[in-house]
Amino acid sequence: MAYTWDLGEGTRQFSLLPGKTIDVAALSTPVSIQEIGESPMRGHRHSWRQQIFLRVATPQKGTEANERGGDLCLDGGHVCSGPPALAGGDPSMPEEKSRWSREQLRELWRKAILQQILLQRMERENQKLQASENDLQNKRLKLDYEEITPCLKDVTLVWEKMLGTPGRAKVKFDHDTIHAAVTHGVPRQHRGEIWKFLSEQFLLRQTVPSRPRANDTPYKELLKQLTSQQHAILIDLGRTFPTHPYFQAQLGAGQLSLYNLLKAYSLLDPEVGYCQGLSFIAGVLLLHMGEEDAFYMLKFLMYDMGLRKQYRPDMIILQIQMYQLSRLLHDYHRDLYTHLEQQEIGPSLYATPWFLTTFASHFPLGFVARVFDMLFFQGSEVIFKVALSLLGSHKPLILQHDSLESIVDFIKTTLPNLGLVQMEKTINQVCEMDVSKQLQAYEVEYHVLQDELLDTPPTLNQHQRAAQLERTNQSLRQQNLDLLEELQVSQARVCSLESRVEALVQSDSELRGQVTELVQEKEQLLNTVSRLQDLLNSLGILATPDRQTLSARTRANVDTSDTVHTLPHPLALPETS
Repeated sequence: MAYTWDLGEGTRQFSLLPGKTIDVAALSTPVSIQEIGESPMRGHRHSWRQQIFLRVATPQKGTEANERGGDLCLDGGHVCSGPPALAGGDPSMPEEKSRWSREQLRELWRKAILQQILLQRMERENQKLQASENDLQNKRLKLDYEEITPCLKDVTLVWEKMLGTPGRAKVKFDHDTIHAAVTHGVPRQHRGEIWKFLSEQFLLRQTVPSRPRANDTPYKELLKQLTSQQHAILIDLGRTFPTHPYFQAQLGAGQLSLYNLLKAYSLLDPEVGYCQGLSFIAGVLLLHMGEEDAFYMLKFLMYDMGLRKQYRPDMIILQIQMYQLSRLLHDYHRDLYTHLEQQEIGPSLYATPWFLTTFASHFPLGFVARVFDMLFFQGSEVIFKVALSLLGSHKPLILQHDSLESIVDFIKTTLPNLGLVQMEKTINQVCEMDVSKQLQAYEVEYHVLQDELLDTPPTLNQHQRAAQLERTNQSLRQQNLDLLEELQVSQARVCSLESRVEALVQSDSELRGQVTELVQEKEQLLNTVSRLQDLLNSLGILATPDRQTLSARTRANVDTSDTVHTLPHPLALPETS
């Protein structure tokens, strides 16, 4: 079927479908449309905006021809669907049959719904894969450091066996086995889980329960609160491991996790809040485990290991630690101690960041990870042993420097840049070293010396005496708090021992009752045996050693046969001399 469009100057034709042509300018010039051999078609006129709206947003009624594949033609302001004859409603033209049956349309809808469901599932799987890839990428970034003690396959199998033990949190493993495994290395991919395992073993080995925490709010609840330490934490985020890829991005995944962890702990422990140095310890934990696990491991180090004492505002415990380190140098490396004293170099000039950051602020991460391995296994005395080993192994080089600036610069810059061999040697020395008794003696010595210096010299003026008394009062107050803490721990130990004694007394009474019952049962059995013997004797039955009984007649026959055998034979000749 063909259409002619009258433009006044001439007639142009354009084919839309086979047998149909329209004018190209018909879309912009309102003209009359005529079908060859048909009457012109009239309809409701719409503006071009209404035509766009009707095509896009509002399906017109009576567009069955469109759904059936009919033609859509525009006539200036006319919109008509299907062939013109059908659009005009000519009853003489038969209606076209639908291309799709009801069942076919339902099948199409069913396929479309199934495809949509499949697409949604694929989208969810893609999101999971993307999240898994991000986790793997973050894990690779976290563990981006050089290991100094490669863990052999046999040692890895030992660790995996211990980690896979059912109910391991309540199983006390052999101390020597764990010590040998820690000495030979820790697999980097399992280091976070091994630290949790070592913390469990540390708590199982403690005979005295740790001091209960006043605040046991869960980690997720702490994240919802606000902290007054926010400004200090934000300042130190960019200073914590600035060269490590996981913490490099400003307010990236690493810095956000670090902020959450430090914020949660500042709310958990208001006395300490946030102190410089904590960010490095928290950062090392985050490199090997998730946020929540790192929070509980930080809580373990601070409370159960006792590291929180050195972060208190008065820093008294840190002063004691500096005294203990000086005494260790005096006893183990006298020449080095004398050289440092001549230059007036105290341990606070170089060792303070070692204790506050557990060597994480200056030393390579591989070395710091090994220090944390031993810290979780042996406790806070590891820091003293590492410091003593580092200074002792570099004693000849330190003695070559003869000025305060050069010595401090060497200890702060050159000493941390150890080679892998020297680092491993230091770790091996620390594993074999034991200074726990010396540290306890030095702490007592510090308090004794402090008490001896309480007497104020008469040369001091009133202001100086007041200041000294104030410092002494503060020190005594802190000692009182420490003694109170020890008293609480001792009371907890007494309660534990009393409950244990009660259990032992109850067990002893039960055992005594069982012994009494066994004695009575033994007496009854002996009485039964004696009655049975009397009964056998009354019946004339003899019990043989092989627990066989012989009747009296049988016994008489046996006796007769024995007598016959013993009599001489009547035909026997007498013996000749």
